[in-house]
Amino acid sequence: MSARTSECQDLSGDVGLRQSRRGFFHRAADGVHGAALTYLLGRDVFSQEGVPTPHLRPASDGPRQVYDLSSRETHFPARARSVIHLFMNGGPSQVDLFDPKPALDRMHGQSYFSEIAQDVSSPQQAGGLLRSPYKFAQHGDSGTIVSEVMPHLARQVDEIAVIRSMYNSHPNHEPALFKIHSGRLLPGRPALGAWVVYGLGTENQSLPAYVVLDDPLGLPVNTVQNWQAGFLPPVYQGSRIRSTGSPILNLRPEADRPAVIDRLQGDLLSRLDEIHRRQRPGMLQLDARIKSYELAARMQLEASDALDIGQESQRTLELYGVGKKPTDSYARRCLMARRLVERGVRFVQLYINGQIWDNHTGLQNGLKTACDRTDQPVAALLTDLKQRGLLNDTLVVWGGEFGRLPIAQIPEGKDLSSAGRDHGPRGFSLWMAGGGVKGGVTYGGTDEIGFAAAENPVSIADWHATILYQLGLHHDRLFFDRNGLHEKLTDTFKPRIIKEILA
Repeated sequence: MSARTSECQDLSGDVGLRQSRRGFFHRAADGVHGAALTYLLGRDVFSQEGVPTPHLRPASDGPRQVYDLSSRETHFPARARSVIHLFMNGGPSQVDLFDPKPALDRMHGQSYFSEIAQDVSSPQQAGGLLRSPYKFAQHGDSGTIVSEVMPHLARQVDEIAVIRSMYNSHPNHEPALFKIHSGRLLPGRPALGAWVVYGLGTENQSLPAYVVLDDPLGLPVNTVQNWQAGFLPPVYQGSRIRSTGSPILNLRPEADRPAVIDRLQGDLLSRLDEIHRRQRPGMLQLDARIKSYELAARMQLEASDALDIGQESQRTLELYGVGKKPTDSYARRCLMARRLVERGVRFVQLYINGQIWDNHTGLQNGLKTACDRTDQPVAALLTDLKQRGLLNDTLVVWGGEFGRLPIAQIPEGKDLSSAGRDHGPRGFSLWMAGGGVKGGVTYGGTDEIGFAAAENPVSIADWHATILYQLGLHHDRLFFDRNGLHEKLTDTFKPRIIKEILA
């Protein structure tokens, strides 16, 4: 046999399967590279115990072993440990609540359509400049100006920081809602609350980390997308809890059983779940479903107690306006929010049905009705948090997705008495309180007629970064590694933390 034939002979002695020496080492190198790649990928997907270990950067900058809700370290010392977000669907009118404009009184009725035509959704209904139907006054030691339709909040102005120079980038509800909740105009991105619990977890493993108290009368615009996890693991999405009846359906078992039986059953289910999960690594929906079942089991002991406002004193119930119209529903949810953060829930969000602040018509009555439903409960929440020592580390945020235009919107066939205001995204007001926010502060401002942010404009990215900052999270260091991109709440925007309103 020639040297060349010998060189080509397969090592097994089977002459029918031949390869060159060079080919052999080439294939062997492939095998080494393949083994190394498999090993490295295996470390990303599995820990030594076989538990999925997805690659992401948690708040503490260390490697995260699993997607869970365990409490995590902050990037730096936090001023707030929890958030109550009082979201006012529809766009509260800044020039009728927090941002009085004497120029509107002087110029009432004058045409201004040509200057803002691009922002008017119904040109055929556009009227002249519209003065506010309400009176404004200074309140508290700070002299913060608030409209007469918020008499209860007026007594709490020394606790709040009003930002008058917020702006959004879209005049329609749906995109503007996505922007205010997730930082972008597009659907499918994680909500603010999901980012917070992704970064920090929660202090109470027997209650959801991110609780949504929506209105029994109906879901808001964009429905459950307002509190979605987006591309984050679904374990971080908001959990809806009902404010009337059973907080969560099917929370209690149909029949009572001995505790030892429940414990044995729970242990068996946990083992079976773990076996099932290990056979299906990287399935985030499965992980979230198992975690939700485990949480539901723990909630049987704690959720009913946490949400039972019947344990509160009559004085507290009256403070919030529980049991009377029109405050009862929102009062119950504000009181539940306090009870939840008191027990370590990280993020609580309250919604109103539909969009009661969307006053295209009947502004004078419509805006007052919205305030009548919410003003007393909101002010009571601030009072209650403060007297219990919870306001220091609970960040309370109030506001909508945008504001209103300074001109009248008059329905066809109606007169000025039926006027409302169209959407105004270029300048609006919201306020923050507690959690290291400086009280009695008014920051920024809109132009002479309240149309657009003019003094110290605050973007939604600025606002998001400031909330994260108070929770001890840096907006650039909190990210999710998604297909090689470091996805962040503030996206690629360059936000500025609003330190002027921080204590």
